[in-house]
Amino acid sequence: MQTLKNTVAAATMALSLAFTGNAAAQVYKGETAGVGDPVHTMFVAFANQAGKADVTVQVNAGQTLTKSMLKGARGDIEFFSAVPSLVNLMAGKQAMYANIDGAEELSGNLRAIFGFKAGAYHPVVLASSGIENWEDIKGKTVFTGPPAGAASATSEGLIKVITGYEAGTDYTAVRLSWGEGYAALSDGKIDMMVRPAEVGSANIEQFGLSGEFRILSIPDEARDNEEMLALFGKPGRGMATFDGNIYKGQLTEGEITSLGFFQFLGTHAGVDDDVVYAATKAFWENISEVQNTAFFLKEVSKETAFIAINVPLHAGALRYYDEAGFDVPDELRAP
Repeated sequence: MQTLKNTVAAATMALSLAFTGNAAAQVYKGETAGVGDPVHTMFVAFANQAGKADVTVQVNAGQTLTKSMLKGARGDIEFFSAVPSLVNLMAGKQAMYANIDGAEELSGNLRAIFGFKAGAYHPVVLASSGIENWEDIKGKTVFTGPPAGAASATSEGLIKVITGYEAGTDYTAVRLSWGEGYAALSDGKIDMMVRPAEVGSANIEQFGLSGEFRILSIPDEARDNEEMLALFGKPGRGMATFDGNIYKGQLTEGEITSLGFFQFLGTHAGVDDDVVYAATKAFWENISEVQNTAFFLKEVSKETAFIAINVPLHAGALRYYDEAGFDVPDELRAP
């Protein structure tokens, strides 16, 4: 009987210690875009590798990155997907940050871990729409992005540079969630969808599984004009080209020219250096596993680690990069 009591007592103590240990474990909050978005794929890949270093990141997907970056700058979350162009808007208290008290100062809290090429803007029309070129969207309905995101403004800017068309005057711009946008195009409720996605995206490929579709390419005459070059030159933007045959059922022949987009994985200056160091180290020491996660992640490498980053690196990430011999640009070192 005494032996049984001792065994029960020992088991109870073990369970108590296990629960105490779990309660004491730090869980870090992370926010990213919706499932199927390339930044979501990257964020989850980072979180998975960070977990191997006992850095547990709770991934909250489907978020608007303009808001996630603000929450990160305030220290409300520890990790987030970041858009380079939004850094300047926050620092300048412009656009969606115009009415945010202290936006300029908050932007100074933003830190980066690594940058990456996320994909390209895909202007998609179904073959049944009758749209074969950019001018054909006059009078049509175009899904340009979510209501509070930066993508919609970029999409409408791209259309204006190519055609001169103004949203609300020459065509109807519809702002929905990404999921609603896909459904609306599939159901014929809109005529065109402009979707930033990784090249080879399964979400884009779906339109060729049951029919034919077309991705509109930026015309040669528009590619080199000053307005387009200015759009390509914005933080986190650049020209991207890919073979149209990568998508089954896609009708535009040859090479497609599009607006490419780049992002970075962000954190804030207040996150413990050792935590970011451990997560960064785990990510790069398992980079082959990351590269096998998705086709577009194969381009992530030591040479592309700092692409499109326009905030300082976090001190913990910087410590790893210096130890590992990465060539860190001077401007990414915090003063």
